[in-house]
Amino acid sequence: MLYLVGLGLGDAKDITVKGLEVVRRCSRVYLEAYTSVLTVGKDALEEFYGRKLILADREDVEQEADNILKDADVSDVAFLVVGDPFGATTHSDLILRATSLGIPYRVIHNASILNAVGCCGLQLYKFGETVSIVFWTDTWRPESFFDKVKKNRQNGMHTLCLLDIKVKEQSLENLIKGRKIYEPPRYMTVNQAAQQLLEVIRNQRARGEEPAVTEETLCVGLARVGAEDQQIAAGTLQQMCSVALGGPLHSLVITGGSLHPLEVEMLSLFPVPEASSGPQSTEGPRP
Repeated sequence: MLYLVGLGLGDAKDITVKGLEVVRRCSRVYLEAYTSVLTVGKDALEEFYGRKLILADREDVEQEADNILKDADVSDVAFLVVGDPFGATTHSDLILRATSLGIPYRVIHNASILNAVGCCGLQLYKFGETVSIVFWTDTWRPESFFDKVKKNRQNGMHTLCLLDIKVKEQSLENLIKGRKIYEPPRYMTVNQAAQQLLEVIRNQRARGEEPAVTEETLCVGLARVGAEDQQIAAGTLQQMCSVALGGPLHSLVITGGSLHPLEVEMLSLFPVPEASSGPQSTEGPRP
């Protein structure tokens, strides 16, 4: 049996009782280590679970899935995912591979940012399509996600922006030369996402377009949702460029314009704190 087990959003104790029972009886336990991170690292999880974990990076899951599924038809194998197992399409692919090999599977769900974002006071049923904001490079600066933000706002819907994570990435030079040398992990902050959004807005104006979002659009920055030190701040997109929310993981919500009075009252609980004296850390717990 292949078990896909959601770990929740905070720390080692956020796993469900059902999930912990599975982890403790499986012959092998993999920890997916590239779509998200908890506020604690692998060692803390191993201590609490009482099991050794095998780190599974993007290459392991997408190119070496057969190793994960090996013998899962005759023994129990667990695949641990931060948040909920269906928070990334990669995990659906793993299920399809298992099914094609005749391996039964079971999913043990948990909280994810897709529903925990409600902690900021915005009503979940008013969220539209979720978008991802990626780190720009000198030669790759995609803006296509902004069309979805525009559509959401036209429909009066909020937009949850998932911010980029770079784990076990190679520089172009090392990739070309085939050297297994990896760059330090990077996690996009609310500040960085807001700055890229403002550049998209400037670019649209330069093209004579009227952007659906402006510097004064109300946004909500969230950090480490589900952890004891989670941070939430509601303010303008311009304010999000300097809001101090601490370490990863961060998310950003662009509101849909008209807010319910209850949403307005809830957001008032999260005023923008004073700006930090320097850039926000993008370092997270070591996997």
